[in-house]
Amino acid sequence: MEAVEIQAQPLAALVELLEPERAGRFLAAAEHGRGALAGRVVWNVNSTASGGGVAEMLQTMLAYARGAEVDTRWLVLKGDPTFFEITKAIHNALHGSLVDRERFGPQDRAHYERVMQANLEQLQGLVRAGDFVLLHDPQTAGLGAGLRQLGAHVVWRCHIGRDDTNESTERGWQFLREYVLAAEAFVFSRASYVPDWVPRERAVVIQPSIDPYSTKNRPMDDRQTKRVLLEVGLVRNRLEPDGIHFHRRAGHEGVLRRHVDLVTNAPPPVTAPLVVQVSRWDRLKDMTGVLTGFADHVAPHLPDAHLLLAGPEVRGVTDDPEGAVVYAECRAVWEAMPAQVRSRCHLATLPMDDVDENAFIVNALQRHATVVVQKSLAEGFGLTLTEALWKARPVVASAVGGIRDQVTDGTEGFLLDDPADLAHFGARVVELLRDPGLRTSMGGRGQARVHRDFLGDRQLIQWVELLMSLVA
Repeated sequence: MEAVEIQAQPLAALVELLEPERAGRFLAAAEHGRGALAGRVVWNVNSTASGGGVAEMLQTMLAYARGAEVDTRWLVLKGDPTFFEITKAIHNALHGSLVDRERFGPQDRAHYERVMQANLEQLQGLVRAGDFVLLHDPQTAGLGAGLRQLGAHVVWRCHIGRDDTNESTERGWQFLREYVLAAEAFVFSRASYVPDWVPRERAVVIQPSIDPYSTKNRPMDDRQTKRVLLEVGLVRNRLEPDGIHFHRRAGHEGVLRRHVDLVTNAPPPVTAPLVVQVSRWDRLKDMTGVLTGFADHVAPHLPDAHLLLAGPEVRGVTDDPEGAVVYAECRAVWEAMPAQVRSRCHLATLPMDDVDENAFIVNALQRHATVVVQKSLAEGFGLTLTEALWKARPVVASAVGGIRDQVTDGTEGFLLDDPADLAHFGARVVELLRDPGLRTSMGGRGQARVHRDFLGDRQLIQWVELLMSLVA
């Protein structure tokens, strides 16, 4: 297993953003948790240190937990390509996608359990009786029984799900059921994600949150935003910025590297209206649908608008074996476009070898976007949308999963009841691109909603309450 370094983040920074009563509740919970959890380690185990919402959230939440003087640690399990193919299939199944009929049989189960046993043997030398172990998503579910035998309190945190069930979800849950039930408590992002066989008294809903002071979300003015994107080659202009610095989680500064190969073609002009989607290269994010929707229903109406789809460098996310395939599918759709439209659509693969630099680039890209879209076919929660709302960006997003908990149609942005309706998608994007007043008002309401519901104090309080209930 790989240990991920956690840099403590003082609670005072977050407290400054909160109303006095809310700040008081937060500090009281932190003090209570510090005392109740003293002498115990809170372990978090997941499948990757970077790439995707789970790693993003752990980076920030664990930093604040350390700031509250809670002994929290983060481990990334080890798995081979076959293991991650199995767990990716489980991920897709729990979102309702069709999965190969040969999946989840005895061979898959035996391989999954071998990987679990190898990782459990490493945990046995680290975890003590009375510690807490928070297992994240299907990749870790099979560790629960062995950890309970060590005397640890085990919580399984599921970040994915679907509001209704179909044959695929049933198959995915059937594979996981015996592993999941070994946990002492279960945490989901929505109540509708909880399978009917999970004891309701042991299930808790805790929605994700963002850190407004992380590298991805900390304030950045318009001038710096443009300089960053020019430096890394995501927009173009005559300017030649150099020597841009950014804040790292460890507290020191990094220097932004100049990149020359992030986009598939000449980048959009810095002054062009820009539609942006940031996500993994995952079929459930429907990047090809965004490309087609923009080409057919936005580009003909707004000749100066551009689209940029940004995802991770395809070798940079260890637990997602489909990323390179999906990127290739998007690239094929892009290459088949007429040259005039293709020149206004851009695929960007962002570097993953420096997590803080990646976050800094995404911060600038989201702030520079005229409209942010998230046209997912399924979504556990959608933290990239939360980040865009915090930056006061108007959004067009699918009415699926946790997106519906963040956006009310017509208030913070527009929701798409049918993500496959590309004409409706295009019409909503065009409406926002043509109306700066609407963009401003929606963006302001989106930022206010994130401030109210999706900052880290609420999530940390809920976790303290849950962990203390297990030792009461």
